[in-house]
Amino acid sequence: MRHLRYGVAMSLDGFIACTDGSSEWIVEDKSIDFDKIFASFDAFIMGRKTYETMLALGDGNQLASQPKEAVVVVSRQMKKEDHPEITVISKDYLDYIQTMKLSNGKDIWLMGGGEIAGQCLEAGLVDHLDVAVIPVILGTGIKLFAMEAMNDTNKSWKLEIESVENLAQSGILMTKYKVSKQS
Repeated sequence: MRHLRYGVAMSLDGFIACTDGSSEWIVEDKSIDFDKIFASFDAFIMGRKTYETMLALGDGNQLASQPKEAVVVVSRQMKKEDHPEITVISKDYLDYIQTMKLSNGKDIWLMGGGEIAGQCLEAGLVDHLDVAVIPVILGTGIKLFAMEAMNDTNKSWKLEIESVENLAQSGILMTKYKVSKQS
C-alpha cells in the first residue's frame, strides 16, 4: 500500500503560510535536492492555493511535467473543464485519496493546505509527516493542521521520529515522522 506523506515547510511556531497565503519567509537552501524529492513520488495532492503557488514558479514548477492523473487539486472553486492538465476533485476527496493509497505506485505527496491535511489526519490517511522547520516565527498564519480535532483535548496523534537533519547553511531542520496511532 502506498503511503500518504504530508510534506511541507513550517515556521517554528507552526504555520505553513502567512494569513494572506504568502510564503516569502521560507528560506532557500541550495543543498535541498528537490529533483530527488519529487522523484520519490508519483502522485501529488494539494489545495487550490498551493497549486496556484506552484504555477507561479513558472519554469521551476516541477508539477508541470507530471501526467494529469498525478496532480490532484482539491478545490470547490476550480472547474475540471478549465484545467484539463490536472485532476480536480471538488468533493469526496478523502475517499479518492484512500483509493489512491490502495493502488500500486510510489508514495503520495500531500503538498499543502492545512485544512486538507487536517481532514486527512483526522480520517487516518496521513502516514508520515515530512516537515522542513524554517527558522522564523510568524506569529499568525495558516496552521500546519487546520482542524476541529485540534480543539478537542481528548484527541492526539502519536508520532515516531524517523530522521532529523540540520541544514547548517540555512538553519532549516528537515524532520520526518511516522504517524503511529491516533488516540
